Amino acid sequence: MSEQSEALKERTIVFAINVLKLVDKLPDTPGGKMIAYQLAKCAPSVGANYRAACNGRSRAEFIAKLGIVVEEAEESEYWLLIVHRMRSVDAPEVPELYQEAVELRSIFSRSAGTARANSPSRVGRARNVQISR
Repeated sequence: MSEQSEALKERTIVFAINVLKLVDKLPDTPGGKMIAYQLAKCAPSVGANYRAACNGRSRAEFIAKLGIVVEEAEESEYWLLIVHRMRSVDAPEVPELYQEAVELRSIFSRSAGTARANSPSRVGRARNVQISR
């Protein structure tokens, strides 16, 4: 794997750990429990699914799994925004975690777009379109 890929793996691990530490601080209320459950599921899934994408058996599988990574990062972003707006926990790290979710979503969205643009089937279709003109 490339250095960039390894750095992203580490970054997603740190993100997951920091979100899980935040989850432990959320209030023991019905809303707090629901948010904690959702965050505890989606934030670690960013890294887990990125690892799965890196081990994909084909470009199509890599692209599909990157789509899941983007979805999980987007969901993490959403729930962190809810935590921030509710101000239900005194955690100064929430804005930084939210920003990290935004950045991870952006990175993986661009990666998925690049992978789709460079996929052999797309390149072949682009050639066919040009030939038929």
